[in-house]
Amino acid sequence: MTSSRSDVHWPHPPVAPLDRSHEAALRARIDGKAKPPGSLGRIEDLALQLGMIWQPSEPRAENGVLMVFAGDHGLTQEGVSQYPSDVTVAMVKTFLAGRASANAFSAATGVKIRVIDAGVAAELLPHPNLIAAKIRLGTANAAREPAMSHDEAIGALTRGCELAIAEIEAGADVLAIGEMGIGNTASAALIAHRLTPAPLDDCIGAGAGQSNEGLARKRAALVRAGARSDATAPLDVLAEFGGLEIAMMAGAVIGAASQRRPMIVDGFISSAAALAAIRLCPAARDFCIFAHRSAERGHGIVLDAMGATPLLDLGMRLGEGTGALLALPLLRASARLLTDVASLDDVLSGAI
Repeated sequence: MTSSRSDVHWPHPPVAPLDRSHEAALRARIDGKAKPPGSLGRIEDLALQLGMIWQPSEPRAENGVLMVFAGDHGLTQEGVSQYPSDVTVAMVKTFLAGRASANAFSAATGVKIRVIDAGVAAELLPHPNLIAAKIRLGTANAAREPAMSHDEAIGALTRGCELAIAEIEAGADVLAIGEMGIGNTASAALIAHRLTPAPLDDCIGAGAGQSNEGLARKRAALVRAGARSDATAPLDVLAEFGGLEIAMMAGAVIGAASQRRPMIVDGFISSAAALAAIRLCPAARDFCIFAHRSAERGHGIVLDAMGATPLLDLGMRLGEGTGALLALPLLRASARLLTDVASLDDVLSGAI
């Protein structure tokens, strides 16, 4: 087993935690709306979080952008997925053609999609809806060697951070992260195992639908990967086991937090990226909103490690940001609870 380089650091942008001195006043404002206190349940908690994030401005969530990061994994050489890496390229083309599930859900929710090539193992043709951010042509096989170098991991984090900041500067009120990458549940399982920490077996799921034989093969490959390196520091874990799309999503989480904007986190893989981001920058946790509880084994462990209670539980495990897209209307409703709903005092006084 090799030792990790825990002395390597990424100089991310500064992120200030939320100012909790406003919390009591915001809660009183929500309680004072024209409704019984607490009658909107977790929507009130979400309104509070959005109000804290946007303080002193009023919260907004109308202009949403989903960032779908795509990357390939050398671990597929070990048979960790029932699909070949070629499917990543095919799905990127499907996103660009507007025919993936994420496209359908984005049309239903009025959210823009950005497709980002973080590390697809093929040269993609230029497309007006594709952001070329490739760090390398897929990761190395983490069962045999580090998935990427520390410089490549830092490059992916930095690029993700820059892309998130650019979307916010262009007018995004809220960002969401999603992904596409054959084999990335295997990478996410290793990240979850080292950063939660939890037993590896508890983090390994069926991914895109592995058979029992395939799941045994996946587990054996991940055991070999885990035995190869003792990495536990977040940057080391990303370099040893991560995907380029996962590292880039982690950077995007910190980028959104640095601009004091909410980031909706999708399922298992996006949550593993958020966990890496929070281990690198704990203050980023305040700006994360967790969309749904995935059916993928291990997601609950990652959510618990972040103290996260997701908004939805629909038995989904597709990825692509589909769960994040379905959660965005809840953010819009929560923001409008603060901005549009009359106070009970105004109702009773006849001021309405």
